[in-house]
Amino acid sequence: MNSQLDSVQKSLQEASAARAKELSGEIPYSSGNVDFDALTDKSIRKIPTDLYREGMLYYGKTHRHPNSTFRYTTSSLLDLMQWDAMDNIDLINVPLLLIAGDKADSKYMSEEALQKATGTKDKELFIIPNATHIQTYYVPEYVEATIAKLNDFFGKKLK
Repeated sequence: MNSQLDSVQKSLQEASAARAKELSGEIPYSSGNVDFDALTDKSIRKIPTDLYREGMLYYGKTHRHPNSTFRYTTSSLLDLMQWDAMDNIDLINVPLLLIAGDKADSKYMSEEALQKATGTKDKELFIIPNATHIQTYYVPEYVEATIAKLNDFFGKKLK
Protein backbone atom coordinates (compact mmCIF):
# COMPACT_ATOMS: atom_id res chain seq x y z
CA MET A 1 0.00 0.00 0.00
CA ASN A 2 1.07 3.62 -0.57
CA SER A 3 3.61 2.43 -3.13
CA GLN A 4 3.01 5.55 -5.20
CA LEU A 5 3.21 8.03 -2.34
CA ASP A 6 6.54 9.46 -3.52
CA SER A 7 5.29 9.94 -7.09
CA VAL A 8 2.10 11.57 -5.80
CA GLN A 9 4.12 14.06 -3.76
CA LYS A 10 6.35 14.76 -6.76
CA SER A 11 3.30 15.34 -8.98
CA LEU A 12 1.76 17.69 -6.41
CA GLN A 13 5.00 19.69 -6.26
CA GLU A 14 5.12 19.92 -10.06
CA ALA A 15 1.47 20.99 -10.16
CA SER A 16 2.07 23.68 -7.52
CA ALA A 17 5.07 25.00 -9.45
CA ALA A 18 2.99 25.03 -12.64
CA ARG A 19 0.24 27.03 -10.94
CA ALA A 20 2.84 29.61 -9.93
CA LYS A 21 4.07 29.81 -13.55
CA GLU A 22 0.50 30.41 -14.72
CA LEU A 23 0.50 33.68 -12.78
CA SER A 24 3.14 34.96 -15.18
CA GLY A 25 1.18 33.78 -18.23
CA GLU A 26 3.04 30.53 -18.91
CA ILE A 27 0.79 27.47 -19.16
CA PRO A 28 2.77 24.27 -18.50
CA TYR A 29 1.24 21.06 -19.88
CA SER A 30 1.64 17.46 -18.83
CA SER A 31 1.22 14.33 -20.91
CA GLY A 32 0.77 14.69 -24.64
CA ASN A 33 4.13 13.02 -25.04
CA VAL A 34 2.88 9.76 -26.56
CA ASP A 35 3.63 9.50 -30.26
CA PHE A 36 0.45 7.70 -31.23
CA ASP A 37 1.54 7.43 -34.85
CA ALA A 38 4.56 5.42 -33.74
CA LEU A 39 2.49 2.90 -31.77
CA THR A 40 2.83 -0.61 -33.09
CA ASP A 41 0.71 -3.63 -32.31
CA LYS A 42 3.82 -5.20 -30.80
CA SER A 43 4.48 -2.26 -28.46
CA ILE A 44 0.84 -2.20 -27.38
CA ARG A 45 0.84 -5.96 -26.67
CA LYS A 46 3.75 -5.41 -24.25
CA ILE A 47 1.62 -3.26 -21.94
CA PRO A 48 0.92 -5.56 -18.98
CA THR A 49 -2.58 -4.52 -17.87
CA ASP A 50 -5.79 -4.77 -19.90
CA LEU A 51 -6.92 -1.28 -18.94
CA TYR A 52 -3.80 0.49 -20.21
CA ARG A 53 -3.13 -1.83 -23.15
CA GLU A 54 -6.71 -1.59 -24.43
CA GLY A 55 -6.84 2.10 -23.58
CA MET A 56 -3.75 2.75 -25.68
CA LEU A 57 -5.28 0.82 -28.56
CA TYR A 58 -8.70 2.50 -28.23
CA TYR A 59 -7.59 6.07 -27.53
CA GLY A 60 -4.34 5.92 -29.45
CA LYS A 61 -5.21 4.01 -32.60
CA THR A 62 -8.76 2.87 -33.29
CA HIS A 63 -10.85 5.75 -31.86
CA ARG A 64 -8.43 8.66 -31.65
CA HIS A 65 -9.69 12.00 -32.85
CA PRO A 66 -7.10 13.65 -35.11
CA ASN A 67 -7.20 16.87 -33.06
CA SER A 68 -6.75 15.18 -29.69
CA THR A 69 -3.44 15.89 -28.01
CA PHE A 70 -4.08 14.15 -24.67
CA ARG A 71 -2.47 17.16 -23.04
CA TYR A 72 -3.73 18.69 -19.83
CA THR A 73 -2.49 21.59 -17.76
CA THR A 74 -0.02 20.43 -15.13
CA SER A 75 -1.74 22.53 -12.48
CA SER A 76 -5.02 20.68 -13.04
CA LEU A 77 -3.47 17.75 -11.17
CA LEU A 78 -4.10 19.70 -7.96
CA ASP A 79 -7.83 19.49 -8.61
CA LEU A 80 -7.79 15.94 -9.94
CA MET A 81 -5.77 14.54 -7.06
CA GLN A 82 -8.01 15.98 -4.37
CA TRP A 83 -11.26 14.82 -5.99
CA ASP A 84 -12.60 11.40 -5.08
CA ALA A 85 -15.70 9.92 -6.69
CA MET A 86 -16.53 8.20 -3.40
CA ASP A 87 -16.77 11.45 -1.44
CA ASN A 88 -20.40 12.07 -0.58
CA ILE A 89 -21.61 9.08 -2.60
CA ASP A 90 -23.80 8.33 0.41
CA LEU A 91 -25.82 11.45 -0.46
CA ILE A 92 -27.21 9.87 -3.64
CA ASN A 93 -30.88 9.33 -2.86
CA VAL A 94 -32.24 8.47 -6.29
CA PRO A 95 -32.08 5.23 -8.27
CA LEU A 96 -28.49 4.35 -9.08
CA LEU A 97 -27.21 2.12 -11.86
CA LEU A 98 -23.53 1.20 -12.08
CA ILE A 99 -22.19 -0.74 -15.07
CA ALA A 100 -18.93 -2.70 -15.23
CA GLY A 101 -17.38 -5.49 -17.22
CA ASP A 102 -16.73 -8.63 -15.22
CA LYS A 103 -13.11 -8.63 -16.46
CA ALA A 104 -12.63 -4.88 -15.93
CA ASP A 105 -9.57 -3.82 -13.94
CA SER A 106 -11.85 -1.10 -12.53
CA LYS A 107 -14.76 -3.36 -11.48
CA TYR A 108 -13.73 -3.17 -7.83
CA MET A 109 -14.43 0.58 -7.91
CA SER A 110 -18.02 -0.01 -8.97
CA GLU A 111 -18.43 -2.67 -6.27
CA GLU A 112 -17.09 -0.25 -3.67
CA ALA A 113 -19.35 2.54 -4.94
CA LEU A 114 -22.38 0.27 -4.67
CA GLN A 115 -21.57 -0.48 -1.03
CA LYS A 116 -20.92 3.16 -0.14
CA ALA A 117 -24.05 4.49 -1.84
CA THR A 118 -26.09 4.09 1.33
CA GLY A 119 -28.49 6.96 0.63
CA THR A 120 -30.54 4.86 -1.78
CA LYS A 121 -31.89 1.35 -1.50
CA ASP A 122 -32.75 1.41 -5.21
CA LYS A 123 -29.34 0.62 -6.62
CA GLU A 124 -27.84 -1.97 -8.90
CA LEU A 125 -24.50 -3.04 -10.30
CA PHE A 126 -24.97 -4.46 -13.79
CA ILE A 127 -22.09 -6.72 -14.78
CA ILE A 128 -21.37 -7.32 -18.46
CA PRO A 129 -20.03 -10.87 -18.84
CA ASN A 130 -16.56 -11.25 -20.39
CA ALA A 131 -16.07 -7.48 -20.86
CA THR A 132 -13.06 -5.43 -19.82
CA HIS A 133 -13.36 -1.74 -18.99
CA ILE A 134 -12.42 -0.38 -22.42
CA GLN A 135 -14.31 -3.06 -24.34
CA THR A 136 -17.59 -1.78 -22.88
CA TYR A 137 -17.06 1.37 -24.99
CA TYR A 138 -17.10 -0.20 -28.42
CA VAL A 139 -17.55 -3.99 -28.63
CA PRO A 140 -21.02 -4.28 -30.20
CA GLU A 141 -22.39 -7.02 -27.93
CA TYR A 142 -21.26 -5.13 -24.79
CA VAL A 143 -22.61 -1.81 -26.03
CA GLU A 144 -25.92 -3.48 -26.91
CA ALA A 145 -26.11 -5.06 -23.44
CA THR A 146 -25.43 -1.66 -21.88
CA ILE A 147 -28.06 0.10 -23.98
CA ALA A 148 -30.64 -2.59 -23.21
CA LYS A 149 -29.92 -2.25 -19.48
CA LEU A 150 -30.08 1.54 -19.59
CA ASN A 151 -33.41 1.41 -21.45
CA ASP A 152 -34.81 -1.10 -18.95
CA PHE A 153 -33.53 0.70 -15.86
CA PHE A 154 -34.51 4.22 -16.84
CA GLY A 155 -37.72 3.03 -18.50
CA LYS A 156 -38.83 1.80 -15.08
CA LYS A 157 -37.38 4.58 -12.94
CA LEU A 158 -38.29 7.69 -14.96
CA LYS A 159 -42.06 7.27 -14.94
